[in-house]
Amino acid sequence: MTTATLVGLTEAEVAQRVAAGQVNRADDATSRSLADILRANTLTLFNAMLGTAFVLVLLTGRWQDALFGLVLVVNTLVGVVTEYRAKRTLDQLAVLDAPTARALRDGQVREVAVGHVVLDDVLEIAAGDQVPVDAEVLQTRGLELDESLLTGESRPVRRGTGEEVLSGSSVVAGAATVRAVRVGADSYAQKVTAAAKRYSLASSELQAGVRRVLRVVSWIIVPMAVLLGLSQLRALGGWDAALANGTWRDAVVQSVAGVVGMIPDGLVLLVSLNFALAAVLLARRGVLVQELPAVEVLARVDVLCLDKTGTITDGAVACEALLVLDADGEPTSAQPDRRVLAVLAAIGAQPGANATAAALAEHVRSRAGTAPGAASGASTTGSAIVPAAVGASVPFSSARKWSALDADGEAWVLGAPEVVLAGREDALARATLAAARERAGAGARVVLLSRAPEGLPDVDEAMPAVVPAALAVLAERVRGDASATLGYFREQDVALHVISGDNADTVGAIATKVELLGPGVDVPGTDARTLPDDVAALGDALQDAPVLGRVTPEQKVGIVEALQAQGRTVAMTGDGVNDALAIKTADLGIAMGEGARATKAVSRIVLLDGRFATLPGVLAQGRRVIANMERVATFFLVKTAYSTVLAVVTVLATLAVPIGYPFLPRHLTLVSALTIGIPGFLLSLPPSQERYVPGFLRRVLSFALPAGLLVAVAAMGVYLATRDPAHDGETTARTLATLSATGLGLVIVVAYQGRFAWWKAAMVAVLAAAGVGAPYVPLARDFFLLEVPTAADWLLVLAVVAVGGALLVLLRRVVQARDGGHAGRAGSPSVGPTT
Repeated sequence: MTTATLVGLTEAEVAQRVAAGQVNRADDATSRSLADILRANTLTLFNAMLGTAFVLVLLTGRWQDALFGLVLVVNTLVGVVTEYRAKRTLDQLAVLDAPTARALRDGQVREVAVGHVVLDDVLEIAAGDQVPVDAEVLQTRGLELDESLLTGESRPVRRGTGEEVLSGSSVVAGAATVRAVRVGADSYAQKVTAAAKRYSLASSELQAGVRRVLRVVSWIIVPMAVLLGLSQLRALGGWDAALANGTWRDAVVQSVAGVVGMIPDGLVLLVSLNFALAAVLLARRGVLVQELPAVEVLARVDVLCLDKTGTITDGAVACEALLVLDADGEPTSAQPDRRVLAVLAAIGAQPGANATAAALAEHVRSRAGTAPGAASGASTTGSAIVPAAVGASVPFSSARKWSALDADGEAWVLGAPEVVLAGREDALARATLAAARERAGAGARVVLLSRAPEGLPDVDEAMPAVVPAALAVLAERVRGDASATLGYFREQDVALHVISGDNADTVGAIATKVELLGPGVDVPGTDARTLPDDVAALGDALQDAPVLGRVTPEQKVGIVEALQAQGRTVAMTGDGVNDALAIKTADLGIAMGEGARATKAVSRIVLLDGRFATLPGVLAQGRRVIANMERVATFFLVKTAYSTVLAVVTVLATLAVPIGYPFLPRHLTLVSALTIGIPGFLLSLPPSQERYVPGFLRRVLSFALPAGLLVAVAAMGVYLATRDPAHDGETTARTLATLSATGLGLVIVVAYQGRFAWWKAAMVAVLAAAGVGAPYVPLARDFFLLEVPTAADWLLVLAVVAVGGALLVLLRRVVQARDGGHAGRAGSPSVGPTT
């Protein structure tokens, strides 16, 4: 296949390659399969342990004590259903966001899915594209690639005819026609794009913390179950008596009660469930969560870096004025001559022309028929402007900030005035830069068109002396919701940094317009070229520079790294290929839906509707999820702590005095439902504005361990004080121990319920009434094996709950004060947005 006759493959040739498996299919699923979801939610260590305990209790015939097994089944079903719904939602959104390629087939360019590209396909690639396959360059029009996703080096590299381009690299300038030489599993696409898009449950602090707790429990649970079973057999008269009179069933049930109480059943599932649920809720808002643990990062974000174009502004650019410069560099009222207009039209007609070039070309078309030298606003019926004939060219690069071309035998340069005229101190340059700054200060984007008498500049050399010819004044549309959205982040104590490749004065003017730092606060822009390279020094400089202009892609990465070095959790938004590496480096990369494919591929979250105003709802959802998880984890681990203590005490006490375990499994089911399950679900509904602070496990355990010890002491004390083996007093003792544990559990719920609300008070009252009323309702009394307490019994329970509750509240305040107010983020009194 020669470059002179590029017709691409025929449909028959495509069919042959598909049949031979030479197609760019790869495992780029955005979510796990149903089989994977089923395995993940059923084949777990803790399901195995709980399932074994469930079977053992059923073998005893005490099905009432096997109720925890139903909780296991329900939790598993909820997890499978919820994750499957999340899978379907993410799959549907991913289809809408699926990348495509432009393939030349039968002599015509067709849009095809990346997965349908076959070996030897001829493809067209241009600025903003991600190369879908490994390919050989057949024709190039100033092709420059960003291979940072492959090499980590963000400096653009040029590729000529006959050279190879790798899948995963991004086109940052120019365009090319290439031929696919490696597809599917043989190319980098499988390793880069597919890996970036895959649905995953990456490790997070929440998940890691929960796994550490469960790992510890798994080490002690088996020996504890054996010891507890032996101790209960001894308490019931030994092996012979237990086998003779059937009391072995009691020993099994009581040992299972201790084991089940130690397992924070459902906690692992609840972490994944909350992440998946957040992903579904966010998907309904047009937000694609590519990694579920990203919702945790959302809650921790305290710095938001914004790319101006496409985020604060909508990315649409229009040329408002074209100012002709005189010999002194001063703007005049003269109309640009046809030669200047022809050059601008040629720039806009270049393959892969960016938005600025396209806006200039559109401005030229709108002036068609305007006679040179005519008064401003006058027009004639002259012919349309014909683009100049283009020879050699240097495509635009965000790193260089300029482009150049040979038009009708004359070299021209179009770019940022301060870059094109960098280092010049002559009067012409000073006057031109002053005129550019004046327009940029009003929020406009200004580019300079100059003649290059010495010919096309060399990209690796300093800019030669050019002659300014005209200033193009362009403006972007500011998003109508930008001010309100930025105001929300200010209220949430999220620091804001605008980093842009545009002129610093222009960016500063737009930041002031959208009230970046508050109403009426002037925000000056800082030229990023004056910033230090050292990470520590750069971090200090950023304290006084919230708005940066002329930022290169390398600097964007450096800015993110400097903020991270200060211990900040950084979110980065963007839409262009020059944002890709910074978005990948940030703790949370957020891509706009209309952005470049490469940028979306490396981001963790994609705003499919491209609406900046969606972000507050995204942040609020993340904070709600994390607040809920810390609350629920606290409830679960308090139960784990007191169950473990009770098991140890029971085993040790039986060595001296045979005693039973204070609870049966059915009692723990009642306590868990009233103090963990129901309140944990209801208290997860309110939004939260509190930013998550690292140290989740330390904060939870600092309360859960001493609180669990206190509940264990109270329950065991009540049990030992009221049990009377000689008169079959085990049922009464266990009833009072259950009521005491329920009362203290509700105190913990109150301590963690956060800001007072009538429905929370009603919830606690209903739960307390359910606990108190259980012994008086015949069905509940028989099912949970309870006794009706006497007045003296109630006084004992009330005294234990009052004293223990006061100590729990004091403990809560001490832990919270020690942690600087961060203990129990779920207790935040804040209410987040509902948008």
